[in-house]
Parts: sequence; C-alpha cells; structure tokens
Amino acid sequence: MTSAPVWLFDLDNTLHNASPHIFPHINRSMTAYLERHLALSADEANALRTRYWHQYGATLLGLMRHHATDPHHFLSETHSFDRLHEMMVFDRALKGMLKKLPGRKIVFSNAPRRYAENVLGIMGIRNIFDDVVAIESLNMQPKPGMAAYRQIIRRYRLDPRRCIMVEDTAANLRTARQLGMRTVLVGGGSRHPAYVDVKIRSILKLRRAAGSLLG
Repeated sequence: MTSAPVWLFDLDNTLHNASPHIFPHINRSMTAYLERHLALSADEANALRTRYWHQYGATLLGLMRHHATDPHHFLSETHSFDRLHEMMVFDRALKGMLKKLPGRKIVFSNAPRRYAENVLGIMGIRNIFDDVVAIESLNMQPKPGMAAYRQIIRRYRLDPRRCIMVEDTAANLRTARQLGMRTVLVGGGSRHPAYVDVKIRSILKLRRAAGSLLG
C-alpha cells in the first residue's frame, strides 16, 4: 500500500466494549418492541429477534422485509439510553493510538447515527473520524451485505485496495476482502479465517499490527 490508507472502523465491540451493558439493553429493547408491535410473547419475540439477526445481519432488516416495520421508529425506540455514559466500557488510551494511525478514518456501523455519534462523543474521539456512516446512511442495508460496502465506496470515492476494515465480526470482513480491502479482526478466540489479514485481541494493538498492513 504505497499511499495513505483509509481505515473503516466498526463501532460496537471494536472501538468499545458493548457486551457488558449496551448490547443487553438493546436486546431487551428490541424484544420488547417485537412484543408490543407484533403481539408476541417474550419468548417468541426473543426468538424472532435472534433469527432475523442471524439471517439478515440485523433484526431491523427482517422486520422491514416481513412486517413493514418503520425503520426510523424502530431505531429510535430500541436505541434509547437514559444514562449511556454510565454503560460505556472503553480504554482511554484509544484516542492516542488512533491519532497516530496514518490516513483517513471513517466509522462504518450498523448502528443508528444518533447512538453512534453519542458513543464517539462520550469516548472523546469523534473529531478523529472524517465521518460516521450509520445504518440510515446505507438505506437501511446493513453489513455484511455487499450493498452497504458499495455505497460507502461510491460516497467517498474509495479505492478498496487502499482500505483497511477493522471489525469484531468475521462475516463483515469476508465481504470487505471480496472487494479487495485489507482486513483486521478484533477480539479473542482462536479462529483466524483466510480472509483476515491480521487478528488482534485488542483494538489498542492495531498500531503495532499496522506495519504489516501498510508495508
């Protein structure tokens, strides 16, 4: 990679740890939404939420396709937090590490924009990123669908060969690799698929790993 790269960062469980508090809250909110609007029991709603997430990459996409759910209403209802700052788990050393990475940086998330902007603001890193590409910016077409990646490539006139995708979800990196991007998988576990260039346990290890990606 002879010129400056473009880093595409996932948000949840990549730049911060959403598993302890945020994801459980969102999952409960989504299940409650399905209960209210589809007249389901709690168990039925939870099962449907999980099935759509596995099948489509986002519960919302299944609801839009099969139940004509208003996506903006769904996102507003299910990503509402009274005290988001108290639920955040992240490393304050992240800001310094990101500043030292060469090239442009864009957040590329299946989350809604308001939530993503709030999370980045609480972490104090919003101004490090050129932009935030959230689900509304993708016409509600989430990763790992190819349409989401093609939209971000067109919008910013990106050359995929100059892009490095950083994600905690391996399936999302498969699509990135198909387009010619380099890929970084963040998280524990021993799985290292062939379409992953670099695997790191923590996002803080990214700068050290960047040498092999930029060389």
